[in-house]
Amino acid sequence: MIFRTGRLCKTLLQNSLLYRHPLPSLGPLQYLHQHTAASMACKQVSKLSDAQVAEWFNSFDTVMTDCDGVLWVGAEAIPGSPDMVQRFRALGKRVFYVTNNSTKHRREYKTKVDKLGFGGDLEEIVGTAYLAAAYLEQVGFDKNKLVYVVGSTGITQELDDVGIKYLPIGPDTVPDDGKWSLETLKFQPIPLNPDVGAVIAGFDINISFKKILKAASYANTPGAHFIATNTDEQFPMKGTDLIIPGTGSMVAAVATAAGRKPVVLGKPSKFMFEIVQKRHPAIEPERTLMIGDRANTDILLGKNCGLQTLLVGSGVHSLEQTRAWEVSEDQEERRMVADFYADKLGDLLDRVKSM
Repeated sequence: MIFRTGRLCKTLLQNSLLYRHPLPSLGPLQYLHQHTAASMACKQVSKLSDAQVAEWFNSFDTVMTDCDGVLWVGAEAIPGSPDMVQRFRALGKRVFYVTNNSTKHRREYKTKVDKLGFGGDLEEIVGTAYLAAAYLEQVGFDKNKLVYVVGSTGITQELDDVGIKYLPIGPDTVPDDGKWSLETLKFQPIPLNPDVGAVIAGFDINISFKKILKAASYANTPGAHFIATNTDEQFPMKGTDLIIPGTGSMVAAVATAAGRKPVVLGKPSKFMFEIVQKRHPAIEPERTLMIGDRANTDILLGKNCGLQTLLVGSGVHSLEQTRAWEVSEDQEERRMVADFYADKLGDLLDRVKSM
């Protein structure tokens, strides 16, 4: 049933089960939004009873957790997070680390989770560099072709693992002699390698005009695959007023120039969960908990895949923002509301100590 504003909407509401009280100050659509928000309110774990927490924990077997902002900040573990990850395992939960960071190979993450006390196997780590290589394998990429990479060694090392070749990465800037201009490009165009069959756009600290030019040109080649590791807008960095551009800003530059949209692999794309489920077919979406600090990637991944969701306030988004989304008239904002909230992952420890 579609509700429209005006007399028809009010008449339909009066005849529905939703219309249980008069609407002296709310319009029909606002009334619907308020009731929808009430039914999808994020539950604070700190306010749940022990029985409710136990029931919740018994409802999932698999945990997928974001890393930066949930487990650690920089090189330091967030207090309580390593112990809670280990507690999940002690309670029989399988834990997967899922990150949009494309700058590291899974081996580097394995070293980090071991060093910080989280533990876990290499196959339980899923990063977007790994997803890029897995995607090309899945679509049957011709390994006689090359990949042009806007990114770092995290991506190229994952490509090495599956035998896919690529053009060299690293700085690629315009000459600083003052003689390089658009006219230079017109009369002395940059040569393109005809063997390139795919473009992977990830985070590249050496992003430049020439890299955008080449990536867009290769992406514009007929039949070329155009992949983005993720589209995070910026990197949260406390203690500074600087805006640190994320991968999304670099992907947008290439996509705008190329005039085509890439296949996005990282959160909130379903591909990240689908890869985990493909590798582990016994995993059930409804019995999987997705934990994150960023609602528009972590929580939306959960919503897109039918997972349970937990937002922690130790990173990007807060409970206050969640409460605002609950009553928003924007459906996309309401979709960012997590099922559960905790200030930090370690806060769950006290709630499960008797389990």
